[in-house]
Amino acid sequence: MAISVKIRRMARSAPQITAKKEQIMNITVYLGSASGNHPKYRHEVIKLGTWIGKAGHRLIYGGSRIGLMGELAEAALQAGGEVIGIEPGFFVNSCLQHEGITKLIVTETMAERKAKLIEQGDAYIAFPGGTGTLEEISEVMSQIRLGHNDRPCIIMNLDGYYDPLRELLDHMVREGFLDEDSRNSFLFLPDIESIADVLG
Repeated sequence: MAISVKIRRMARSAPQITAKKEQIMNITVYLGSASGNHPKYRHEVIKLGTWIGKAGHRLIYGGSRIGLMGELAEAALQAGGEVIGIEPGFFVNSCLQHEGITKLIVTETMAERKAKLIEQGDAYIAFPGGTGTLEEISEVMSQIRLGHNDRPCIIMNLDGYYDPLRELLDHMVREGFLDEDSRNSFLFLPDIESIADVLG
């Protein structure tokens, strides 16, 4: 189920987006399997998973049982939500998959995994993470830029974690390598409450 959104020209500080409310959404969350160096990441990822589950949405994620990925999946499950993991076979062979999730989709390659994470999602959230998270959300942004995707693309900018990325995107606009409409469709939101307000 794809939920389309209309992105208008907007102020950076107050993005406006219209989405269909009160519907079950497949929410793809990109994040790392590491835990980070501060307990706030675990605390906030549990809040995110809990909100997804309690709101009746379905979590789509990378399938791992370790680090923040495992915390996210467990929180969504504990809140009564469905969780679909998408993981390449070599991770499964290393026993990194979460055994308690609703469904595990096993892919042959990382590229196939990335494509399925996009395909399955009605909205995308990048939680603080590393280079893999950045690669995955960049693919979503590229699809939006090309007009191949019109679903919500949210960067959870917890305590300014993604400020450097926001500054880079603004720099691309100033230098003529990214149009302003595309830039404005990448929503930098600071917390779960603002994400819930956008997605419903």
